[in-house]
Amino acid sequence: MTRLIVAAGGGGDAVAAAMLAAALYGDDRAVVFTYAWDRLLIDPLPGPRGVVDFTGTERLTSAVWAVPATARPIAPAGSTLPRLAAELPHTFALIDPNHGAEGVTCQLEELVGHLQPESVDLLDVGGDILARGDEPTLKSPLADALALAACCQVNAPVRLLVAGPGLDGELSSEDLRGTLGPVIHTFTAQDTDRISPVLEWHPSEATGMLAATARGARGICEVRDAGLPVPLTDDGPTVHQADMDDALSRNKLARAIMATASLDEVEALSREICGYSEIDYERNKAAWLTDQPAGKLDPETLLPRLDQFEAEARQRGVTHTTFRHLTETLNLHGSQRQHLRELLINSRPQQYDAPLWRITTSEPE
Repeated sequence: MTRLIVAAGGGGDAVAAAMLAAALYGDDRAVVFTYAWDRLLIDPLPGPRGVVDFTGTERLTSAVWAVPATARPIAPAGSTLPRLAAELPHTFALIDPNHGAEGVTCQLEELVGHLQPESVDLLDVGGDILARGDEPTLKSPLADALALAACCQVNAPVRLLVAGPGLDGELSSEDLRGTLGPVIHTFTAQDTDRISPVLEWHPSEATGMLAATARGARGICEVRDAGLPVPLTDDGPTVHQADMDDALSRNKLARAIMATASLDEVEALSREICGYSEIDYERNKAAWLTDQPAGKLDPETLLPRLDQFEAEARQRGVTHTTFRHLTETLNLHGSQRQHLRELLINSRPQQYDAPLWRITTSEPE
């Protein structure tokens, strides 16, 4: 039996798909259909990567290629997919969005025909796939809408699953109330065992918080460059089923892009419907980052700045943060995130609430 899981939002959802496969199906092998879209922390180029951006891919069908452990992104592009393929037992098939929703639908049709899977799940961590498109907190609707548009057109039954409602910092659990169906699973600490080594290096904040809540973390976590506060609650480790037809009827962007034949068309409709394209945001930020000098990883300088950040965070009621947020807060480059993480864990191991950083309730002595 083959299970096919479509990771709606990119690299983090692909990691969550690995946890889902083991938890729901007890089978370490699945095909994860996912974007190569790791944002600017890993990939200095804006937007998702296509098959032309890799060497060493393996053809699965005429339109679908797998990214194995031996594949490599073509410089200067970056991607977590080869390392995921090396550390997890799944096949990672590449969603190539360059031909719009029509192209992704064709890829998915071919993949379903080739695999004849026992089940097809569309997985979104956080739940912004259920957005209308005009919510002021919505930041990254494009990938989810494109995956939803394709899955609604494929000639196969697809189950829509939302893990960790509200954990992506875009729609809150209150926003999602009434749109979610029954809880089909609640992740446990044991469920995170398979992906724990991956979360030691993977930059996904939402999937990191999903695993942290499964391990019992509760409180408020600040994420992203803007420091959005995300509640870590008992809802965090839950997986809900949602209705595909209802999701499509709510998601204006998904409905609008169903007949698109290029990523440019998808972006244009995102600007029209949502008021922006998240790839434009990445383009602007990438241009800004090229002019910013990388800070120094000097403990004598960084630790006092960390103390100041934590003191201010405590006043805001914050209990946790991500290493991505710390990297940006301390004015470091995304490429320095892993080195910062190692420095802080070695300096203050008691504050590592894997894979998050715990804000202590009092000033360090």
